[in-house]
Amino acid sequence: MRVPTHFLSLTTRMILQVQPVTHACLRRWKQRAASIPDPELRRQALASIAAKTFHCEGGSLYGLLAGPRYQEAIAFIVAYQTISDYLDNLCDRSTSQDPQDFRALHEAMEQALSPDAPLTAYYRFRREQDDGGYLAGLVAACRTALTRLPAYDRGAGSVRELASLYIDLQVHKHVRLDERVPRLRAWYDEHRDQLPPMSWFEFAACSGSTLGIFCIVSQLFNPATSAAQVDAVRKAYFPWVQGLHILLDYLIDQEEDRGGRDLNFCSFYENSDEITARLSHFYRQAQASVALLPDAGFHHLVNRGLLSIYLADHKVARQKDVGQISRKLLRLGGLATFFFYLHCLLYRRLT
Repeated sequence: MRVPTHFLSLTTRMILQVQPVTHACLRRWKQRAASIPDPELRRQALASIAAKTFHCEGGSLYGLLAGPRYQEAIAFIVAYQTISDYLDNLCDRSTSQDPQDFRALHEAMEQALSPDAPLTAYYRFRREQDDGGYLAGLVAACRTALTRLPAYDRGAGSVRELASLYIDLQVHKHVRLDERVPRLRAWYDEHRDQLPPMSWFEFAACSGSTLGIFCIVSQLFNPATSAAQVDAVRKAYFPWVQGLHILLDYLIDQEEDRGGRDLNFCSFYENSDEITARLSHFYRQAQASVALLPDAGFHHLVNRGLLSIYLADHKVARQKDVGQISRKLLRLGGLATFFFYLHCLLYRRLT
């Protein structure tokens, strides 16, 4: 089963293979979420699935890297992304602003990647406690998938490293408003010597994606995947592909985040010209960084797809400056990207 390298084959397999499995997995987790005893936890679990289904749909594309075992890879991706989206809701709309609480909740993301680790009480620092085993069930589903990988040890260190960065970001960006930027700057200072030239908020954006984890786990369903190949994927996805992913997400959310007083990393750029220049740089670096990976054509397609999917969002049309930036960024991907962009526009109008 070949990995798609053209938009036509990608969209065909997205519709025929990826989406049916993804939606079946989500239906099962939605049923579990609906039975959560605590009303606040139930509300946030259901809201995270309803509002963020597209996160699972996009992430599940990486299941195609698993070849004939794509359904197992997608089951992992959906469960892990559902953990991420649920915890993001709990932190964004939290009854707490306690960093201890946020870190305790995100222990689930660490333990989901460590099949032998003991489980902890994720809700121990908050009032809401009883989720009826929902979060532990998501963790168990991830661990079950990983135990079926004979060579998971080749990638375990890399996925845990990416998860650790993601968790740190979630803790720092959800504390009290006046503490967020100082904490994020201090965290960046701890890592800046290991990074290419970038700002503190760009580093934060690079840490906020789960794509590298999905890519590595899916690749590991192929028993021929080596530790060196895993390391190459990690270095390609962090920082460049993941940074492109999250900066695009923040680009289109600027108006919404201003209204909600939420932290938006694109707001720290000097002006629209700088945003365009830096996102263009991330795109070019992302394309260069995946060029030597196995199935490089697929990864190049994903990077173009990120431009298309985010810039086709209805939020872009409501923000004049974002619309201008979007038109410039779309030119980077050429005609193929524009074709997929039109496909995404149509899909969004019909769903």
